[in-house]
Formats: sequence, C-alpha cells, structure tokens
Amino acid sequence: MDPSKSLFYCYGCGHGGDVIRFAELYHQVRFPHALALLQQWRGLPLLLPAAADFYRTQLHRHGEAVAYLYQRGLRSPELIEHMRIGYAPGGCLRGWLTQLGYPLQVLRQAGLVTGAGYDTYIHRIVFPLEANLYGRSLTAAAPAHRFLPAAKGGLYSWEQVQQCPEVILVEGLFDYAVLWQAGFHNVTCSMGNHLNVRQYRQLCDRPRTVYVAFDADRNGSGQQAAQSLACRLREQGVDVRRVSLPDGHDPNSFFVENGDARHFQELREAALP
Repeated sequence: MDPSKSLFYCYGCGHGGDVIRFAELYHQVRFPHALALLQQWRGLPLLLPAAADFYRTQLHRHGEAVAYLYQRGLRSPELIEHMRIGYAPGGCLRGWLTQLGYPLQVLRQAGLVTGAGYDTYIHRIVFPLEANLYGRSLTAAAPAHRFLPAAKGGLYSWEQVQQCPEVILVEGLFDYAVLWQAGFHNVTCSMGNHLNVRQYRQLCDRPRTVYVAFDADRNGSGQQAAQSLACRLREQGVDVRRVSLPDGHDPNSFFVENGDARHFQELREAALP
C-alpha cells in the first residue's frame, strides 16, 4: 500500500490500482458501489447526488437554461422540482466537488470531469437518474444527448408508477415531462426506444396495460420499435396498446405545438393493440 498516493499492489495475485479499484476487488462490487462505500467511510455525500444538487442550484441562475425549458414546454415549478432538473453551465462543478473533498481522479472515473480536467457537461440541462446523469445540450454545437459512463438503469421514476394498472411508456425525458405536467402521472420513460433487460422485466413484473407512446418518426424507426416491443411484451402476457401520434411528432412536440391533455387522452383511448 502507498497511502500517500492512494495506490496498492498485491504481489500474490498481481492486482493493483487506486483505492477505488481496491474497494471493487475487496468487496466484489462494481465501480458505483465501490465509490459509494468509499464516500461513506470518508463521511462525504454520495457523488452523483452531490453533483445533481449543484446543477439544481445553477438552473435559475442562467436565463438561457430557463428559456430552453420554456421553449420545450416545461413551465411548471412543480415539474422541475419533481424531476430535480438542473443546469450545467460548465467550468464550475469540478471546483465545487473538490472543495467538498472529492479527489480529481474520482471525478474523472465517474465521468463528471474529462481527462484534461474540465467539466464534462457544459451548457446542458441535467436530469438525475437512478445511477447516472442525463445531459441535454442547449446548442447544436455538441451532441444532443449525453450520459455518464455508468448504465442508464431502469425505467425512469418506476417506483412511482409500479403499482399502476395502466402505464404510459415514452422514449425521452422531455416526453415524460410534458405528460406528467399535463396530469398523466402514470408515465415512465425508457430513455431511448430500445429497452434494456431490467426495463423490460419491470414492465412484465405484474399484470398491467402498457400504452407505448414512442416517437412518430418520419423514417418509421419509433413505430417499428414500438411494434417490436409490443410483440415481446404480449408474449409475456402484458396488455399492450400503441398510441399513434401525428406524423413527425413525439409527445413533447405534440404538447408544445398546441396539444393538450384532452387530445392526448383521445389518442390513448384510440390506441390499438
């Protein structure tokens, strides 16, 4: 062990690395769990929640971020609080977290800071996830969507809809936001139209009706993904209905362009197996 550098090497098995790698090997856990254990031992708050809390404090300090949310139809303070939406202006997260006691190497390994030491998320609306952070760029100069290296996890806010006999499934978090804001609190989000194994199992964990409201892409990709998912879910005994949005629209654009709760409810009632 080299405490001054937080490094270790085992001459018996040949394993070595930093303190996070030691926790991974010793406790047989993956990086996020190992990091959480180290933070507990040091008395630090969990890293991703700490980063998310910082981003939340930045949201209303930056008019461009609030304007972007308004443009995308997210206007309810209750919604912003519910989703814990924040903003990453860039250039300040690293300094804040290092002041709290997080080593720079930990921030790099979590993906919050680049190898060169800069904030990873710059000019992005930030949504905290189960074990990740999703960042949506405000400009076209950067890739629109970004996640940290960790897995995106299960369905968004699943614990709040798990007991519902009917669930609305959408692709994106902005789709989720406008539906929740319109009063459809039985909505969840897969963050893409290809579900991972955990998300698929969540939908199949009990009898329910799933309304799949994927994007009506002009190239048909959203509709094809909805059809494929519907077939797989039916094989597991799930009642599935596909909501047909107007061509070229997703739930977010549907509400932004004068759609409302009544119109969406009509689409849901007209949904086909």
